[in-house]
Amino acid sequence: MNNDKPIYVTQPYLPPLEELIPYFEKIWDNKILTNGGPFHQQLEKALCEYLGVEHIALFANGTLALVTALQALRITGEVITTPYSFVATAHSLLWNGIKPVFADIDPNTLNLDPSKIEAAITPQTTAIMPVHVYGHPCDVDAIQKIADNYNLRVIYDAAHAFGVKCHCGSVLNHGDLSVLSFHATKVFNTFEGGAIICPDAKTKQRIDHLKNFGFVDEVTVVAPGINGKMSELNAAIGLLQLQHIDEALKHRQEIDAHYREALANVKGIRCVNDAGEQAANYAYFPIMVEDTYPLNRDELYLKLREHNIFARRYFYPLISEFPMYRGLRSATSDNLPIASKAAQQVICLPIYPNLSHHEQQRIINVIAGEK
Repeated sequence: MNNDKPIYVTQPYLPPLEELIPYFEKIWDNKILTNGGPFHQQLEKALCEYLGVEHIALFANGTLALVTALQALRITGEVITTPYSFVATAHSLLWNGIKPVFADIDPNTLNLDPSKIEAAITPQTTAIMPVHVYGHPCDVDAIQKIADNYNLRVIYDAAHAFGVKCHCGSVLNHGDLSVLSFHATKVFNTFEGGAIICPDAKTKQRIDHLKNFGFVDEVTVVAPGINGKMSELNAAIGLLQLQHIDEALKHRQEIDAHYREALANVKGIRCVNDAGEQAANYAYFPIMVEDTYPLNRDELYLKLREHNIFARRYFYPLISEFPMYRGLRSATSDNLPIASKAAQQVICLPIYPNLSHHEQQRIINVIAGEK
């Protein structure tokens, strides 16, 4: 039996508990728990300033935000998306009665390949839903050009991309809408939560109606909305988390850099692309286990577990391999050779602000064959 302390793929950052108590005391005093209370409004304003966006609508979680974003733009028919993501990306389409069409990914970025997007367009295509995988920006200019040429909407699943910048500022300002997740595993968390980045006040107003059952006022309902509101408790946690986010990101960057340096000369291990000068958030640390490594990916995965290191195979299997998607013509491995290969090679290594240097070295030693 291995007696080393378990190391998990992630661990939520939690601010000091004593700093949270005053927020909760204010909630107890004013008795406002939900429905756009003062902390909700403060967090929307603070996030707009921090992220460099004009309008944001907070949600109870990122999946409800995805479902509502599709509703807000009245998307129907077919939507081109990636098989290399968490299942919520495609599930949000099925919940709206939309047919997902899977396109292959770029072998370097692991994001949707724009050339494969264009090849998948049919007369039924109404939108594109790319994912900024691991927080690395998609080729937003190429995707927007395709969307403009074919009169398509673009909704970015930006669940991994909190605070990420591209060549022109916040990556969240691209597309018609961008959707964030504030789940416990994300770099910025409100325990559970999410948001939609809106391009203008009118779109935000429609989204705010949709997330509150379609209510405009006490007696007026304008749409078949859902209950997607973020509570005051979650908003309070978010306000406090924002005070610590820069320090948390700094620690993540240091861990990322050490992994890259230590694994650079391990034959058969390829670290997925560095964000370079673009502002990354170091949300994940994926490596590819290639044929020249002594073990295959699953053997390394099990070896890590034997040493009480719980890495994850994000994203394996592909979304397209789950039963509800297998019947789609676009879901075949022949149509998705790059994504299929990536899913067989990837392991995401532990990365979180409180991961110690000693713990990280344990991980590196197992991969380098020194343990």
